[in-house]
Amino acid sequence: MARVLPRFNLHIRRHCLLLISLSMLFASGCSHQPGNDIVSQFRNGQPQEFLQTSVDRMATLTMRDNLESLYLLMNKLYLRNPDELKKSGFLNVGTAGKQVRLAIEQQQPLPTLGGKKDLAALSYAMSPEFLGDRVGAFIYAIGSMLVTAHGNRLEFYMTDAINPTFVSNAARNIEKATWILSQRQNQQGEPLLFSNEISEEGSNLSFAVEFGKIVARLDLLTQMLDERYRRIGLNYAQSLLFLNFLPVQ
Repeated sequence: MARVLPRFNLHIRRHCLLLISLSMLFASGCSHQPGNDIVSQFRNGQPQEFLQTSVDRMATLTMRDNLESLYLLMNKLYLRNPDELKKSGFLNVGTAGKQVRLAIEQQQPLPTLGGKKDLAALSYAMSPEFLGDRVGAFIYAIGSMLVTAHGNRLEFYMTDAINPTFVSNAARNIEKATWILSQRQNQQGEPLLFSNEISEEGSNLSFAVEFGKIVARLDLLTQMLDERYRRIGLNYAQSLLFLNFLPVQ
């Protein structure tokens, strides 16, 4: 026993030193790098995040950021097209934008579009026949199209399925909408909506840049969705190929 006790005490001391080192590491991490350690991430997370995979979380954040980009574009379009704000019937951009935002997120029709949504609303909003608030109608049409492409949801969880083809199609539709925004004109030869501008005084391509961000996010999400479903298929095929039994403990 005299020979065992020293080794046992040394073993305890090593564990104590390890625990002290880990404690100091966590303490320094909390004090110098807030938000980067596991404890902070759990503390700052929302309860519903435990029901989300990494792809679900990414899809939720992508939807959030894309809608925020749309609302930013809406404000910029109202500033460049003040006559459209007058058509909306609201006194300021904030109130007009709030109505469009609520219609998109609550999946309600916009009265000026006669119940149209998605692509039908987009075609109508950018036609010469449309006489209402074109800014609100244009942004609403794109927003409702995005929500539809994601299965009529704004947040995503483990039980939800997102079709990557629809998400990719939404990205291509936004590219086309961006082209229509810059090219389509009324009978007087003026743009239906003033957006990007290139002139001797300077250039304003902020609209194209913001739409490009939306497209990039959608394309990245499409790749992530494709990879997730590909891995599910590969894992299943591997289990059949190698006849692996699954562990039970």
